[in-house]
Amino acid sequence: MAAKYIKEAADGFYEEKKSRFISTIFPLSTEEDALARIQEVRKRYYDARHHCFAYVIGAKNEISRQSDDGEPSQTAGMPILSVLLGNDIHNALIIVTRYFGGTLLGTGGLVRAYTSAAKDAVEHAELLTLQNGFRVSGEIPYTLVGKIKYMAETMQIREESSEYTDKVKMTWLVPEEKKEQFETQIRELSGGSVSLAMDKAQWYNL
Repeated sequence: MAAKYIKEAADGFYEEKKSRFISTIFPLSTEEDALARIQEVRKRYYDARHHCFAYVIGAKNEISRQSDDGEPSQTAGMPILSVLLGNDIHNALIIVTRYFGGTLLGTGGLVRAYTSAAKDAVEHAELLTLQNGFRVSGEIPYTLVGKIKYMAETMQIREESSEYTDKVKMTWLVPEEKKEQFETQIRELSGGSVSLAMDKAQWYNL
């Protein structure tokens, strides 16, 4: 599963037996970001009973924290964390605020509610996938531009830029697994007349 990142904050909601679970997922870059967001949500929902959360930071989740914030142990923070890990989401925080509805939900009910609220926030978020590959550029004769554009589109390779002078300087973002095929196609279409420059790169795909 490819690592995913959150483009911007998104909200979710779940209700069970009149208890309301309001969730928000945030993109993060540091642990300080996480703590600031948690305080922000605590102030926004100052009259709520619980603000449970989980967050992960780093390409390999080097930092990972979760809190039940007064709920029975393992019924809130861990289920929220499991949603992040299960979706391979990195550098993100999910906070679930609970307004108690007057009826105890039990351990299983709490796990289900916090999981559902966290999942709803993820479902409303725009997820980005981190792609490893190469930034490839070359000077293309005008006579070949149409054919090469069509080939790149067919291979689902993103064109990053094009500059029109006496030739067309084109730059593409080529995933690692498509690099050899792309080079071969350029060589065949140009009869070996187009040379390519490439550097390792990372970018986000929607």
